[in-house]
Amino acid sequence: MQGHPEIIACLNELLRGELAARDQYFVHSRQYEDQGYLKLYERINHEMEEETQHADAILRRILFLGGKADMRPHEFTPGDTVEQMLQKDLDTEYSVRDNLKAAMALCERLGDYNSRDMLLAQLRDTEEDHTYWLEKQINLIKQVGMANYLQAKMGTEI
Repeated sequence: MQGHPEIIACLNELLRGELAARDQYFVHSRQYEDQGYLKLYERINHEMEEETQHADAILRRILFLGGKADMRPHEFTPGDTVEQMLQKDLDTEYSVRDNLKAAMALCERLGDYNSRDMLLAQLRDTEEDHTYWLEKQINLIKQVGMANYLQAKMGTEI
C-alpha cells in the first residue's frame, strides 16, 4: 500500500523520537542498576522495552505504507543524577505526547485512520503510564525528600 508522503515523513520523525527515548531509558536504567537503585532500574528497563515496542509498531507502519524507515535516533543527553534522569525522561515523554497529538491530527486530516488509531494507543500509553508514573516520582521526591525517595528505590542484588 502506498501511504501519503507527509504521513510517512511524520512517522519517521516519531520513529526517531521513540528510538531516542528507548536509548535514553536504556542508559538511565543501567545507571540506576549501577547505583543500586534496583526498583528504578526495573521500572525504567520496562519503559525501555515499551519504547522499543512503540518504535516497532511505527517501523512496521512505515514499511506497510511503502516508506523507508529512518533509524537514526534523535540526539539526547542522559542525566547524571536521579532527579535529572527522571526530569529528562519526563521532558521526553511530554515531547513524545505533543508529537503524537500532532501526528494524529495530520493522519486525521489526510484520512489515514489506521495510523491515527495506532498512534492513539501509543498516546494512551504515554499519558496514562509513562508520563503519569514519572510525574508521580518527581512529586514523591518533593514530598519526602531525595534521601527518603532513594532509600525506597534500593533493592537487593540477586
